[in-house]
Amino acid sequence: MKKVMVCGCGAQGSTICRRLDEEPNIEEVVCADYNLAAAEAVCKLMKKGTPKQVNAAHVDEIAKAAEGCELIVNVMPLEFGVNVMQAALQIKACYQDLSACENVVEGFPEYDTWLEGIRYMYTEYGRRFAENGTTAIIGTGSAPGVMCVMARKAVNELDECDTIACMVYEGTRTKRFIPFFWSPEVALCDMEEDAYAFENCQQIRTKPFSRPIKRNWPECGREVTLVEHAHDEPVYIGFNREKYFKGCKNAYFKYGGTGIEFSEGLYKAGLLHHTPEEFEGHEIVPFDWVLKHIPMPPKDPEVIKAIIDEGIVEDNGAFVCEAYGKKDGKDIMVDLHVSSPGLEEAYERAKMTGEMYLTGQGAFLYTKLLVNDMVPQKGLISSDMLDDQQVEQYIAWANDLGITYTIDIKEGCKFDG
Repeated sequence: MKKVMVCGCGAQGSTICRRLDEEPNIEEVVCADYNLAAAEAVCKLMKKGTPKQVNAAHVDEIAKAAEGCELIVNVMPLEFGVNVMQAALQIKACYQDLSACENVVEGFPEYDTWLEGIRYMYTEYGRRFAENGTTAIIGTGSAPGVMCVMARKAVNELDECDTIACMVYEGTRTKRFIPFFWSPEVALCDMEEDAYAFENCQQIRTKPFSRPIKRNWPECGREVTLVEHAHDEPVYIGFNREKYFKGCKNAYFKYGGTGIEFSEGLYKAGLLHHTPEEFEGHEIVPFDWVLKHIPMPPKDPEVIKAIIDEGIVEDNGAFVCEAYGKKDGKDIMVDLHVSSPGLEEAYERAKMTGEMYLTGQGAFLYTKLLVNDMVPQKGLISSDMLDDQQVEQYIAWANDLGITYTIDIKEGCKFDG
């Protein structure tokens, strides 16, 4: 029987806690959060949960709370990732992160770009976990996470790959004002940052909300626009193109929908930067001021039910990977679409939002691989670096949860982004 700590009991962390509660080989789930009430709230929905108050600013405090745990799942904001990872190394536990840490290159702030941080995680932190005989997996939510598995599945249909386009459109709108069904802080940080793209075998930066493309997907019911957005997938693919993506030369992440439409005006108005400004004799940080006025995503089942009862304006979306390359000497495009429960169906299935369902349970499937000893790789890997057997197992478990996919192979297609 195993003991696991989930560090962060927000919308996604609480979902992972609740799913772990159902795993037969799990003895205890430590639900850790700076806000003890949040940890206690999720434990009330569980049988094996133990709430603990933890200040993730202190490595030793995290390590003490995780004593006896074989795995720490990090669902904290990016700035705490290094501390949680260090705690996992300290107690010789495995580590899972829904994103990827920032500020990982200790003592070299001039070297500490996020891109170089990923490289450093693969190498230096990979070495440290391997020396402990443990495993760390980063980028394990929906995107990155589910998207990385599906990108691998799509690319496996090709003999050689030229371009991968990872695209997400979120069209859930309710009568209650909820611009983001996941962390507003993470969402707005991503909106403000220059995006990453992998182009002509080089990592490049692009402006947020730039380089729009249009798609007319049946699941959206109309033509939609997707734009550049800061995300992990192009970075992972760029690093791992030869071994896992059949020599892919270009990789993009495109995003559209409710969050983009809400945030673009804030970005253009200069309200998402972190530099203090003077306003009527007071110093304010525009980003912090905006964040203060954005509601947190719902995670309590009663609150989710109330939102649904108040009225759903629209509940659709698309989660798509397009992989372009050659098969049997022909130019083809592999068009892979993921289907997952929306707001109303997710609540009916599991008393969750659609975002919690896909991201939280998508993350949990990586946790399930780890707690069932199905990840023999030691060191640090990103979510696109599972072997083919692990990819198929992940997809089979996802199918059991109603997270399914379809593939359409088309000849003579070129990416238009």
